[in-house]
Amino acid sequence: MPVNMQVKGHVPKTYWLEHAWLGTHVEPGVVLEVAQDGRIAALRTGPGYETPPPGAEVLRGLTLPGLANAHSHAFHRALRGTVQVGSGTFWTWRDFMYKVAQNLTPDSYFALARAVYAEMALAGITNVGEFHYVHHAPGGVPYADPNAMGEALIEAAAEAGIRITLLDTAYLSAGFGEAPNLHQLRFSDSTAEAWAERVSALKPREHALIGAAIHSVRAVPAGQLATVADWAAERRAPLHVHLSEQTAENDACLAAHGRTPTQLLADHGVLGPRTTGVHNTHLTDADIALLGATTTGTCMCPTTERDLADGIGPAVRLQRAGSPLSLGSDSHAVIDLLEEARAMELNERLSSRTRGHWTANALLTAATADGHAALGLPDAGRLEAGALADFTTIALDSVRTAGPLPRLGAETAVFAASAADVRHTVVGGRHVVRDGAHTLVADVPSALATTIAALRG
Repeated sequence: MPVNMQVKGHVPKTYWLEHAWLGTHVEPGVVLEVAQDGRIAALRTGPGYETPPPGAEVLRGLTLPGLANAHSHAFHRALRGTVQVGSGTFWTWRDFMYKVAQNLTPDSYFALARAVYAEMALAGITNVGEFHYVHHAPGGVPYADPNAMGEALIEAAAEAGIRITLLDTAYLSAGFGEAPNLHQLRFSDSTAEAWAERVSALKPREHALIGAAIHSVRAVPAGQLATVADWAAERRAPLHVHLSEQTAENDACLAAHGRTPTQLLADHGVLGPRTTGVHNTHLTDADIALLGATTTGTCMCPTTERDLADGIGPAVRLQRAGSPLSLGSDSHAVIDLLEEARAMELNERLSSRTRGHWTANALLTAATADGHAALGLPDAGRLEAGALADFTTIALDSVRTAGPLPRLGAETAVFAASAADVRHTVVGGRHVVRDGAHTLVADVPSALATTIAALRG
C-alpha cells in the first residue's frame, strides 16, 4: 500500500523553529524547509540559525513531529460528559454507546467526525487511525454506496486538514457462537468474505490510507479471522484488533476455544509486525511473550481505559518483550495525546509504586513515530529530511509550561503541557492550526455542540 500521502495545497516554505524535539534532544534555532511535495526538504541547525532567516515563518515554542492518534471511534465523542452518572462497567457504558450509534447517518457522521477531527488538529494530532465499524443503515441494510459511512469519515478528515488511516472493521457476531444483536446489525457484513468484498472498493487517496481491523475475537468467528488477516497481508496494510480489553472476553474465549484471545489470533495468522493489539490489558505471561516475539504492536488508550474502569495494561512488559507502543484517545473522554503519554507513565507508577518507567523521549516516540508506523506511515512522526512535513508547536510560556529550561522541552511537553498549549499544527507543510485557531473549521466548539445535539435528537 502506498505511503507517499500528501495533503493538497503544498507550496515550498521555510519555517524557523525556536526549539525543536529531534527524537533524542531539544535543539534551539532550527530551520525547516518544506518541499513542493509536502515533505521536509532540509533541516538546518547549529551556528547561524539562532535567529529567524529572512522570509521564514516563525514558530515560537517547542515543535514536535505531528502526533498520531492510533485508535479512534469518532462517534464516541458524543458520549463525553454524559455517561458519568452512577456506577457501572464497560458493558453498561456500551449500552449508551449503542444508542448513539443507532442515530448515525452518513451526513450526520460526516458533520460529527469533521468537528472531532478538527478538535484533534487543535490538539496537535496530524493523523488518526479510525477504527470504523458502523457500516450500514439501522437494521443492517446496506446504503446505496455500501461504503457511505467510511467515505464520510475520509471526507471529514480531509475537511479538517488531517490524515486518516481508515481501519475498516470486521464485526460479525455478538459473541462466541452468537448472532449480532439488534444494535450490531449495523456493524455486520454477515461474513468475512462479504466484508472483504465491500472494503476492497475503498481506495486510498492523498490524505487517506485504507487498513483493516478485527473488532475482537468475540466479534469475528475463529474460522473467519484468517480472511481478514489475509486481506491486510495481501495489501501490506495495517491490521488492528481490540485485544483482551475485558476479563469477560478472556473467560468466554477460554470456554469456547480453550485458549486465550492472543493465542487464538496467533493460531489464525493475525499477529505480526503490521498488526496492532489495542488495549492488551489482561494478558498472561505467555500472551506477552507471543506478542513480543511476533513484534505485534500495542496501542494503549490510558484515558479511556481508566474512564471505563478497564484496568492498567502491562505496557512496560510488552515493550520489553518486543511490542512497539503507540497511543490512542479511543472513546475521546479527552482528546490529548500528551495526556495519554503522561497517563501511561503515571499508571505504571500507581501500579508499581516506582517512578521513571519511560523517558520523556520514549513517551513522545510512542505518540509520534511509532504511532504513525502503526497506522502505515513509517515516513511520518520525525523531524528529518524526507519525512512528511507534519508537525505541531506547543507554547513554552503558558501557565502550565512556563518555568522549565527549554532544553527540558520533552519533559515539559509530556509532564506539564496539554492539548490547550498547542499553538500550531502543520500537515504537509500547510498550517491547519495557526495561533491556536483552526484555519479550515471556523468554530470548532460550535461545530461539536451542534452536531452532537443533532445526533442526540
